[in-house]
Amino acid sequence: MVSENFPELAAVAKGRDFITLRELSKALNRAEQTLRKLHCTQGEVYGIRLHKIGGRLLASVADTAALLNGSKK
Repeated sequence: MVSENFPELAAVAKGRDFITLRELSKALNRAEQTLRKLHCTQGEVYGIRLHKIGGRLLASVADTAALLNGSKK
């Protein structure tokens, strides 16, 4: 599904289930620090819940694709 609708996102993800905050910021065309602030103040980034794994903030590729598709807020 992700590769069909968003080939660029699929190329960035390279088969992974999660992308880094830097990759998410490029996909959303927002500064990385803006996404960090949203995560701190709201607990989510435009409707995407971030996961902290290994000291890094990661976003689900499926949730990112849904946001880019317009099905999330």
